[in-house]
Amino acid sequence: MTQDRTTAPDAAPESPAPWRPARTVAVILAGGTGTRLGLGIPKQLLKIAGKPIIEHTLAVFEAAPEIDEIIVLMAAGHLAEARRIVANAGFRKVSKVIEGGDTRNATTRIALDAIGDGDVNILFHDAVRPLVSARVVRECVNALWTYSAVDVAIPSADTIIQVDERDCITDIPVRATLRRGQTPQAFRSGTIREAYRRAEGDPDFAATDDCGVVLRYLPGTPIKVIEGSDENIKVTHPVDVHLADKLFQLAAAQAPRVADHRSYVEELTGRTIVVFGGSYGIGHDLTELARGYGAQVFPFSRSTTGTHVERAEDVAAALRTAFEATGRIDHVVVTAGILERGALAEMDEETIDRLLHVNFVGPVAVARQSLPYLQQTKGQLLLYTSSSYTRGRARYALYSATKAALVNLTQALADEWAEFGVRVNCVNPERTATPMRTRAFGEEPEHTLLSAEAVAQASLDVLVSDLTGQVIDVRRAPGEPATAPAQPGAHPSDDGSGSRRDAGRAELELPQQLPTGVDA
Repeated sequence: MTQDRTTAPDAAPESPAPWRPARTVAVILAGGTGTRLGLGIPKQLLKIAGKPIIEHTLAVFEAAPEIDEIIVLMAAGHLAEARRIVANAGFRKVSKVIEGGDTRNATTRIALDAIGDGDVNILFHDAVRPLVSARVVRECVNALWTYSAVDVAIPSADTIIQVDERDCITDIPVRATLRRGQTPQAFRSGTIREAYRRAEGDPDFAATDDCGVVLRYLPGTPIKVIEGSDENIKVTHPVDVHLADKLFQLAAAQAPRVADHRSYVEELTGRTIVVFGGSYGIGHDLTELARGYGAQVFPFSRSTTGTHVERAEDVAAALRTAFEATGRIDHVVVTAGILERGALAEMDEETIDRLLHVNFVGPVAVARQSLPYLQQTKGQLLLYTSSSYTRGRARYALYSATKAALVNLTQALADEWAEFGVRVNCVNPERTATPMRTRAFGEEPEHTLLSAEAVAQASLDVLVSDLTGQVIDVRRAPGEPATAPAQPGAHPSDDGSGSRRDAGRAELELPQQLPTGVDA
């Protein structure tokens, strides 16, 4: 295999051999100490959206089919914690977790030594850029077939000024030619090794990124720029922590779809699923789907089994029933919820108490009672939120607040229960065509509403996935028809749907004139 080598300071070889790398290695640079964040731990270990930042970052490269191997360069004194994160998350591509250097350039040299000889693609990425996309990783690797050095950058939305030592402007470059650099930075191994070899002879060598080393010491080497994204921020300052956490909320995960009917059967046959709020709506749809694939499903609700989710004793009895019948519980689903519209100041104490207990105390009670069972099977708890969790809504303030609380509960429990191998996720469906929604909000264009079956199917995909600590958006596919009207005789106050085809949402949306329902 021929290694790409630059033969002159200002030019690449006239007829380079075709580039055929043996593998593609992602080097995760995690040597920061968190000084600017004012933390006692490295910033890459700070938790965002329920997981350490570095775990989010590693997950992107672990999932990227273009990446064969991952090497982590960790801050001194924190190798054990980084290795624990890798082990607990089950990252199979991570081959080494080693100590980084005192500078970025020293860390790069350590990484090159760890990779060893041979022709490989190398991607250097900041561990504290957890929102890098699969698209950016893919385009960086693809570009290395044509270019030996690749950078990632986005246009500058701000005017950039140059100042002197007195902080006086000396120049204002044309913004159209300026970009803001990000990572990954990708290289053919021969190119980055040669650049660093030449830099060793320069007593004034200092650089903050690897593309700068290539630009300075291999000036004839084109450096291709891939378009990055505004979301690919670097967590450096305190405000970045809040921005990154909000971006994780907005960029909700998508559950991977199972290939076919046989795959669902293989995943679910013999599994036990307990559904709280399973008499109607999404809970009923999920029950029927899962049973069709071979799962043993136990639906519980106030109307059919007298089960009140806010009562710990009711929840315990329901779980015990399922366990005694099958000897296991693999998944617990909580679709119970209610919505009372109206100004908070006008609500009576009984309504407030009922809303808070069903929407929040209920899921908490289910979580506490479910853990011992889910520990045995390495199972999953599935909760439901709504789009109102991102911003409180007037006239259903408590509903919005409880839905936001469930997102935080999901992320916190996913972290707490990771050591037990128990996963926790939260489904976030959009608006759904239900009679209750119509009575509460009036007629809406049918093409803007979600079908109940879509939410149930997406929920099933989450249950059979490896996701944890995620908010999974469920959105209507373009052109999807609205759901059928509610069937006569349905009891709308049982579950917030009116019928099994009505509850496209995981939560109950009741008009003001209806009695409060309990089980979603």
